[in-house]
Amino acid sequence: MNTIESVTLLSTGGTFNKIYDPIAGELRVDPTARAVMQIAEAWRCRLKLVPIIGKDSLEMDAKDRERIAQAIREEKNRKILIVHGTDTIDKSAAYLAERFRDRQILLTGAMIPWSIDPVEATANLASALGWMLGNETSGTYIAMHGLILPHDQIVKERKQGLFIRK
Repeated sequence: MNTIESVTLLSTGGTFNKIYDPIAGELRVDPTARAVMQIAEAWRCRLKLVPIIGKDSLEMDAKDRERIAQAIREEKNRKILIVHGTDTIDKSAAYLAERFRDRQILLTGAMIPWSIDPVEATANLASALGWMLGNETSGTYIAMHGLILPHDQIVKERKQGLFIRK
């Protein structure tokens, strides 16, 4: 088993972690971050996973962003990978960039739930983790759709349904 002790993965929810609730007849965020754990198991890696919020990013507010910041402050690891909803990933990234200059923080997510089609979520998480393991640069970044860029150089292009360089 590979041990990736240098990276802490915080899961805040988002579409990445949504599962179908047959009783309610809708998608809901799985607060246990089971999708991330199953991906890590398939890679035969042991990640330090900390599920901290468990909600759609459209519902996130300043208190939630501060919860993320507090979780980072409590972590000894310098490298923090965050699974986050794509609708407000830019807001959270900007919030964290203002507060942490000596850490490497990388946010990623998915626009299609892992439980429905695991390809996008797995690809985004894999590229994010690989980049973190091979890079020592401090700063706050976003990893989506094959791009890994400083948080202020990437944007969600809603008409195309993907992230692009600004």
